[in-house]
Amino acid sequence: MSCEIYNGGLMFRRSLYFLSILSFFLLFSSYAKAGVDAEVAYILNTFSFLVCGFLVMWMAAGFLFLESGLVTTKSVSTIAAKNIGKFAIVSVVFYFIGYNLGYGVPEGGFIGSLSIWSDSSNLETGYSDASDWFFQALFVCATASIVSGAVSERIKIWPFFLFSAILGGFIYPIQMGWEWGGGWLDALGFADFAGSTLVHACGGSAALAGVIILGPRLGRFSPTGEPVNMAPFAPSSIPLVALGTFILWMGWFGFNGGSQLALGSFEDATAMSKIFMNTQLAACGGVISGAVISRLVGGKTDVVMMLNGALAGLVSITAEPLMPSPILAICIGLVGGIIMYYGTAFLNYLKLDDVVGAIPVHMFAGIFGTMIVPLSNPNALFTIQLLGVVSVCVFVFITSYIVISAIKSTIGLRISEEAEKLGTDKAEVGVIAYSIRD
Repeated sequence: MSCEIYNGGLMFRRSLYFLSILSFFLLFSSYAKAGVDAEVAYILNTFSFLVCGFLVMWMAAGFLFLESGLVTTKSVSTIAAKNIGKFAIVSVVFYFIGYNLGYGVPEGGFIGSLSIWSDSSNLETGYSDASDWFFQALFVCATASIVSGAVSERIKIWPFFLFSAILGGFIYPIQMGWEWGGGWLDALGFADFAGSTLVHACGGSAALAGVIILGPRLGRFSPTGEPVNMAPFAPSSIPLVALGTFILWMGWFGFNGGSQLALGSFEDATAMSKIFMNTQLAACGGVISGAVISRLVGGKTDVVMMLNGALAGLVSITAEPLMPSPILAICIGLVGGIIMYYGTAFLNYLKLDDVVGAIPVHMFAGIFGTMIVPLSNPNALFTIQLLGVVSVCVFVFITSYIVISAIKSTIGLRISEEAEKLGTDKAEVGVIAYSIRD
């Protein structure tokens, strides 16, 4: 008897489960036929911001692994400290200052207001204000991460934190507001969909200023131009670099896809799908060109060039990931990888010590990606694209150079020669991560 009651109850619960699923699909199909209303669109758009923001947030782990793998074994713990500290500090200053400085720009203007973010969410905006803040704040964190890798192994932690706060609170929001905040570049028709210039070339320009002021690591370049022994500068872990690259690659789908800024319609869903596709193909193009050109020029298939090629391809497609055809997306990634390869060689020729290759990957490939937008976007003009690129890069480089120079002359910027020989892990954080070789 009890068994029959149990079976009957089980059948009843299964029936309710089936009816609930059927009701869901009927409801969904009715929305699909009639089109979603404002509240459903609001929910879908907000959900898109939150999920894509989560993917962009995961890029912080990608930068951490990438940088930790490319620095020597004497600096891996310092990289971890810099990345978690920068992530927290930049987010806070973007809440207090940065968001409204960038998004409070008058139409066609140059700068927003110095005020704290406030929530004014309503159905008319199409998404939650907090979800937008979350998504945009993580872009700022990515920008600061670009600087972190380039200046590794000789910069003090707290001066780096200070510069990151100024970059995230003032420098980045001002130039970002020129386009995404409805400022003067937006009024002229400048096009940068997800930030090849506003995020990547911005971070690369700041990194260039830091690398110039800091100078190279001890013994990195020979004074006479002769080849140097690279063994002391060997990456700590290539598999860690590869893991970081794959995580960044994954996060880029949120970076580019989320920049569609909506998921509440057939058009938005279709556009986001194409963005994902072009993002994938451009990254693959960068990997291929990195592998081929390193083999042809250097005689070896350089895995670091392949990994940075993927990132260069991703950066290159970021300015316009929607409009290109799949074939064009592959070509954009291919060229981005070539620019990265020769950009790296050019920096070495100038004796500029960019530890992770951030400047060729983010600045050089970012400029390229922004300049070729008119190839697929008929509303963009080469002259306006050039004006935007020059304006952003010059502004960020000059302001960063001034700020970093001021930090250097006041609280100091670079660790001592003795500390550099010991390694930043011993000198700066006191936590040593021993490798298997040790």
